[in-house]
Amino acid sequence: MKITVQSIHFTADKRLLDFIQKKVDKLETFYDHIISGEVYLKLENVEDEANKISEIKLMLPGNQIFAKEKCKTFEEATDLVVESLRKQIEKHKTKKSIAAEAAKKAALVTEEDDF
Repeated sequence: MKITVQSIHFTADKRLLDFIQKKVDKLETFYDHIISGEVYLKLENVEDEANKISEIKLMLPGNQIFAKEKCKTFEEATDLVVESLRKQIEKHKTKKSIAAEAAKKAALVTEEDDF
């Protein structure tokens, strides 16, 4: 999966970029139709220690999902975002399978009506 990472108000080091790539790549084990992803890392200028924001947007066929977290470290924020996206992917797959089942049943009913 192609991922673009943008770090805002700082420069991300290679270790952080590799960590993010590894975590986001794991999402493909749950859903292999992910087209691409965009990661935004922001460093807020606030007094609070939890000033690191990780946002990830994934493009799926006909849809996109998004998650955002704010934590003390980018690694922690990325872990939480990836977990949130995993849940959204599971929900997306469930909705998709329900819709496919409904379409299948509708097609069977239509065939029976034709006779």
